Amino acid sequence: MVLLCVLNICIGSVSITVFDILASIQGKTVENARILWDIRMPRMLAALILGGALGLAGYLLQTFFHNPIAGPFVLGISSGAKMTVSVVMVFLMGQAISVSSGMMIVAAFVGAMISMGFVLLVSRKVDSMAMLVVAGVMIGYICSAITELVVTFADDAQIVNWSRGSFSGTTWDNVTVMAVTVAVTSVAVFLLSKPLSAYQLGESYAKNLGVNVRGLRTAMVLLSSILSACVTAFAGPISFVGIAVPFLTRKAFGTSKPIVVIPGTFFIGAVFCMICDLIARMALAPVELNISTVTSILGAPIVIYMMVKREKGRM
Repeated sequence: MVLLCVLNICIGSVSITVFDILASIQGKTVENARILWDIRMPRMLAALILGGALGLAGYLLQTFFHNPIAGPFVLGISSGAKMTVSVVMVFLMGQAISVSSGMMIVAAFVGAMISMGFVLLVSRKVDSMAMLVVAGVMIGYICSAITELVVTFADDAQIVNWSRGSFSGTTWDNVTVMAVTVAVTSVAVFLLSKPLSAYQLGESYAKNLGVNVRGLRTAMVLLSSILSACVTAFAGPISFVGIAVPFLTRKAFGTSKPIVVIPGTFFIGAVFCMICDLIARMALAPVELNISTVTSILGAPIVIYMMVKREKGRM
């Protein structure tokens, strides 16, 4: 992670050396200090924080539904959050009203909860996880269509860029809000390690151990929605990270214990998104790819492998 932090800051259309970073931290005047502090540093921190948040959101949803292919993007939760944020941004900017970071998170949370509500409603009507995933994908398509319709009326290039998924344009105000939100939520998730460990073995087992299953499920829904909302509010939709990262974490540590997987998921999610952001910036430089393009290329094969291996295990 430390290595990737340095690479994300140093590599770009303008090269910044490690010595420049150290000198700037010490308060010395260096060339390209504005690029270092106002552009690359906030962007690097956004990829780190939001990557970890996305990994945790995916882990909570997979635990909630007892299925490794559940994730905020697949179930349409990210699309719902994107829809409400785009509506709020376009409406307020049309009225010449500035949009605060807190307002974006609230709007994204409302959209995430609306989508999650539909998913939970469908989950009560169908027994097949495949049908639930299909329903989530359909919800995502509907929300994405509404978002595209709204963004069509936006004149701001930043909104168009955000709607496709990107860490660019992140400010220190954004970093402060996302850092506080994700830190508090991540600590809350970690404190649920013991009841989550029991829940993984089945709801009946958890109840016998005295776990309030209904309260735990509610907490998982709220916490995953907050994390997904925070990611979508600042970076737009980012696909496959929420599914691939928990799988990679369990493989890397060789365990499913929440007390290990929760922090592991955060750090691997951060590393995964920093790698993807670096590729997005440099692969076709000076043209920048959308972050979802890169995460799809890297994450989709992992998800396919995971599904094929799961089917072989059933056979």
